[in-house]
Amino acid sequence: MNKFILAIDQGTTSTRAILFDRKSIPLYSAQREVKCYYPNPGWVEQDPLEIWVSVIDVVNEVLVKANITMKNIDSIGITNQRETSIVWDKDSGMPAHRAIVWQSRQSAEICERLNDKKELIHSKTGLLINPYFSASKIRFILDAIPDGQKKAESGQLLFGTVDTWILYKLTMGDVYATDVSNASRTLLYNIHELKWDEELCKLFNIPLCMLPEVKPSSCKFGYASFFSNSVSICGIAGDQQAALFGQTCFKEGESKNTYGTGCFMLTNIGDKPILSKNGILTTIGWQIGDKITYAFEGSVFIGGALVQWLRDEMEMIESAKESEKLALKEKDSNGIYIVPAFVGLGTPYWDNEARGAVFGLTRGSNKNQFVRASLEAIAYECKDVFEVMKKESNLELATLKVDGGATANKYLLQFQSDILQTIIKLPVCLETTALGVAYLSGLATGYFKSLEDIESCHEYQMIYEPEMAKSEVKRRYDGWKKAVEATRLFK
Repeated sequence: MNKFILAIDQGTTSTRAILFDRKSIPLYSAQREVKCYYPNPGWVEQDPLEIWVSVIDVVNEVLVKANITMKNIDSIGITNQRETSIVWDKDSGMPAHRAIVWQSRQSAEICERLNDKKELIHSKTGLLINPYFSASKIRFILDAIPDGQKKAESGQLLFGTVDTWILYKLTMGDVYATDVSNASRTLLYNIHELKWDEELCKLFNIPLCMLPEVKPSSCKFGYASFFSNSVSICGIAGDQQAALFGQTCFKEGESKNTYGTGCFMLTNIGDKPILSKNGILTTIGWQIGDKITYAFEGSVFIGGALVQWLRDEMEMIESAKESEKLALKEKDSNGIYIVPAFVGLGTPYWDNEARGAVFGLTRGSNKNQFVRASLEAIAYECKDVFEVMKKESNLELATLKVDGGATANKYLLQFQSDILQTIIKLPVCLETTALGVAYLSGLATGYFKSLEDIESCHEYQMIYEPEMAKSEVKRRYDGWKKAVEATRLFK
């Protein structure tokens, strides 16, 4: 009987189920949109039951499409939108409040009150004090629920990120757990001691009894008894860490960059955490057996969204694909620099007040050059992150593996290779997030024998190598740094 790995990829806007075979090929998939609610400006919420129903739907659909049953499934992996926080009642299994999504800013005041503890929090978690992470979201929910604190302290209320919620529902309440990669995004988990930190929990007044058990990313979590008493859930990882694993970044210095609405760059920094002094986050990548792998993470707020802006607001292009065509009509961008700080600047600046700017326009500037400069801006933003990671990790970072929608743009990837002076690798399978948990799950069952076994079936459709002279790289990047500096001065 042919066996497959079932990957459940629960993202911010949709839930997907994908079936993978031993050659890492995604054979069948199903997708459902998940609605976001915006009760107030800056607030983003979801209904945990809608998330759970979407999981049921996509799993059933993908089995129907493949004309198989759960008997054909070796194991299940779960990857999820990180930091999104859910609190539910232990007795009923029903949500006590809507999920607060990672993007939501509704707990900003809670973080501001604890800003004087930012050094302590960073030293233990590798993260910044920010409403992006889970702890302040939990506090907000407990404050919003009648007798929330009392119920939490009595053990009546449980907290989980989306992976924990799905695991709990799949196992019919038998397993209440998360993995280290998701735990490390809560602001409550000590990434050095590998445990929930009592001091951090006291800071946010969150009872330890409402936090799930933390397990390795690749292990037998429990049976998916909602569907079958014989199929185990054996892999869990947050989406960006799953993508790092799915890109086979198993060695120190191997990096991946996801070009989505924004860009998420992660680098494997080995088995010891390194704390950044320049705004890079330190996170747990994954745990296999007793071995922990740590990662640096940097965020670019505006990546592919810049191309969408050219299409929708500026009406310079009719499709994202057209941006490459127009960019290649010019030999260069003629000194134009675009700094897309539409919602501030991310890593390494973390400047929320900065706003977008354009520099270097002349009477001869044209649309094609503007489009070309926009694509180059994405690459420059990623270089800002890359250079800090390289300096602080003291690693070579000779290769960058890429995924995400914008990787269809060949000009962007060639310029990225040039400006980084680094080889860029684009895999055959772009479903790297789901593939990552499929790998983690398959390792736990023996479906994949080893990391070497995984690497042997991981193929690339395109490899980009630097073609630009180093002196030209320096000239162009110096211009970008001046543009960013000027942008930050104009407030």
